[in-house]
Amino acid sequence: MVTEHLEERSIDYLLRAITNFIKLPKTKMWLDYDKEADVLYLHFEEKPKSTCSEMRDDRIIIDYRDDLLVGLTILEASQR
Repeated sequence: MVTEHLEERSIDYLLRAITNFIKLPKTKMWLDYDKEADVLYLHFEEKPKSTCSEMRDDRIIIDYRDDLLVGLTILEASQR
């Protein structure tokens, strides 16, 4: 098993992010990271099906099914 050493700065950022994650509407989440594309996918359903998406200025895509938030796509994830 390969382990990577996280810089203290990365751990601090992750801990701050967690406080925001727990405020999201669902408590069960699925995370997928595409290293080649540097994209993090965060889903609130095992197999989300969105009907519309909104790209924010910070390059985060918000996915909805009708009025329900079903996922987030974070572009350039390693740069955050």
